[in-house]
Amino acid sequence: MLVVDGQVHIWSQGLPTNPAHRQITSYSKEDLLAEMDAGGVNAALIHPPGWDPNSGQVALDAAREHPNRLGILGNFPLDRPESRDLVPTWKDQPGMLGLRFTFQQAHQQTWLTDGTMDWLWPAVADANIPVALAAGNFLPSVGQVAERHPGVKLIIDHFGRAGGGTQSEGVWDSLPQLLELARHPNVAVKTTGGPSYSAEDYPYADIHGHIRRIYDAFGPDRMFWGTDITRMPCPWAQCVSLFTEELDWLPEADKELIMGRAICNWIGWDISE
Repeated sequence: MLVVDGQVHIWSQGLPTNPAHRQITSYSKEDLLAEMDAGGVNAALIHPPGWDPNSGQVALDAAREHPNRLGILGNFPLDRPESRDLVPTWKDQPGMLGLRFTFQQAHQQTWLTDGTMDWLWPAVADANIPVALAAGNFLPSVGQVAERHPGVKLIIDHFGRAGGGTQSEGVWDSLPQLLELARHPNVAVKTTGGPSYSAEDYPYADIHGHIRRIYDAFGPDRMFWGTDITRMPCPWAQCVSLFTEELDWLPEADKELIMGRAICNWIGWDISE
């Protein structure tokens, strides 16, 4: 089975701004690959984190050196006019497979609706660039984008959750809005970070129902496994076995898709095994 993690970070400086991540100033490609090997993970998609201003170059160097193991969903400043010139050749960079935006700053919260991002959608459609979004707080707006731009492949991060920790009030309230997005064939979802959202120990039974609802709505072709490993409460092997061994209702053929094949198909990543 090809196992592809839909979201990881590597960095060379700075402490993660999210305290849930390991509070270390460097997590290198060597660190990442060693843990992937130990956990049975074949490949992973790097999302350059904002706390390291050099993280984009760190990711490019890693993907250039390990093209069958590491790919990238990168980013650029959406509100700078010069960014528009980057789109046509974006995927010419080593390992660059798409884009990912998080909207973590207060001034970014309206970008999906105030016109800031309007230029992006036709541009990425023309360039065949998939876009991942940490959009749990504004999923209906993503639905509007999906409907207006059916040629854009969108990916919703982290179960489409609007909140943070396991016990935070209302953190699963956005799930019905996520499920509503399944009617758009150009929307997929990353079920990344699952163990960190559970209030229980392995096998994290309290999130199995949420996984099942997403599977029933999106199906195995638009549901992607992953971890965000540097904030997981368990090793990679348990993140893998949560899906491959503990979800007894999940058909084996669909596990093949969810664990890696589907995301590779969605973003056009041709991994030579």
